[in-house]
Amino acid sequence: MLQMILTGLLCGSLLGFVMQRGRFCLTGGFRDMYLSKDNRMFYALLIAIAIQSVGVYTLISLGVFEFNAGSLPIVAVIIGSFIFGIGIIFAGGCATGTWYRAGEGLIGSWIALAGYMLVAAMMKTGVLLPLDTAVKEVQVESNSIAATFGLNNWVLIAILVVIVGFVVFRTLRKPKVKIPGLKPKKTGLAHILFEKRWHPFVTATLIGLIAILAWPLSIATGRIAGLGITTPSANILQYLITGELSFINWGVFLVLGIFLGSLFAAKMSGEFRFRLPDLKTTINSFSGGLMMGFGAALAGGCSIGNGLVMTAMMTWQGWISLGFMMLGTWTASYFVFVRPRKKASQTTQAATA
Repeated sequence: MLQMILTGLLCGSLLGFVMQRGRFCLTGGFRDMYLSKDNRMFYALLIAIAIQSVGVYTLISLGVFEFNAGSLPIVAVIIGSFIFGIGIIFAGGCATGTWYRAGEGLIGSWIALAGYMLVAAMMKTGVLLPLDTAVKEVQVESNSIAATFGLNNWVLIAILVVIVGFVVFRTLRKPKVKIPGLKPKKTGLAHILFEKRWHPFVTATLIGLIAILAWPLSIATGRIAGLGITTPSANILQYLITGELSFINWGVFLVLGIFLGSLFAAKMSGEFRFRLPDLKTTINSFSGGLMMGFGAALAGGCSIGNGLVMTAMMTWQGWISLGFMMLGTWTASYFVFVRPRKKASQTTQAATA
């Protein structure tokens, strides 16, 4: 138990610290791809996926653990991921982003977390379990991309690494836009850690390395998995309600560590403060959290579990989920941001005509 607590908190704290300081949230990344054609955060995600894939499959090759992709609950993955993508726009952050923003003092993120944890728990052991089970009964036999095409996983990893390398090279060659900032108050390492703006590619590299570290640390406690947010978040609520110790696992301490790591980073950088949302934001945050919990549980993973981990494991579940999460995000972005602007513009033009 002590090993589980310490290693879970350590890994989670590192992840929370890096994500908070690097402002790594896929909600904004996916939204910006649609609204402003800014793909940098998506490219950063691809970097983290590629790094994790190389590291984890190296561990598998060394016999540290075995991985079986299993079957693919195709309908559940598509529907769940799309709903999750819609939910993160209303909640104002993805699953991990919501955890680390809660550590910054955003009460709206706490509200979103409450809805997220509640519905995820209902899907896993509560009244929504029969629905979850029924939708997941539609299965495709193979979830492994490599097995589908009769390839070795390393071939797919090599292709991904080449693509990511090309994208990074092209992006870094573009002229840099200097963003004015305040005069630094800190120097040396303190300035780099707590004041300097982190490049998203540097943040992604660190996240990829932490994602690799999560596998052996988790496996050492009997949990054969890497980073994961949805099930551990549900487990916290399940434990609080039932008192069953079986719900306490390495993942629980991982997500608690994300909160603590973000809290430390926000305190040290002067970014922590309690912020109360207005009524509209409160309703959006909670409804977004409900959709996040439902979608992530149904899809078998969130933006981290599917979008970062299962993609790195070269599964259909990961890559299909990533695509439909993005589609859900873009759909919600249209109705939340684009459509209101169009209507406001049309109203203004009509008034001045």
